Amino acid sequence: MLNDEKIMSFVGVSDADKARAFYRDTLGLSPVSEDGFALAFSVGGVILRVTLVNEVRPQPYTVLGWQVKDATATARALAKAGVPPERYSHVPQDDDGIWTAPGGAKIAWFKDPDGNILSIAQM
Repeated sequence: MLNDEKIMSFVGVSDADKARAFYRDTLGLSPVSEDGFALAFSVGGVILRVTLVNEVRPQPYTVLGWQVKDATATARALAKAGVPPERYSHVPQDDDGIWTAPGGAKIAWFKDPDGNILSIAQM
């Protein structure tokens, strides 16, 4: 039924100004609209709704991720923009915070201003 429909992504945030600065200015996402309930961005042809909520309860797992061509270059660009990688003791990560999964994917994690865990992955 929904297989051929375009998917949308959602992430909850508590402060529109901080979210706008992070998602638009730091990550470079293209704004589509803002309606007082959410900031909408176009990301690779998919809509990301950064939804304003009263209280964000960050989950202990990745809630949003990007497939990138070069994980090292992207992780370094994020760090240069003030977005440090998250470090996890249960996976070996290199100096850029990248873990190489058993299947060969290179993955790094970072957080938005509300503590949502985001990731980049080079497949």
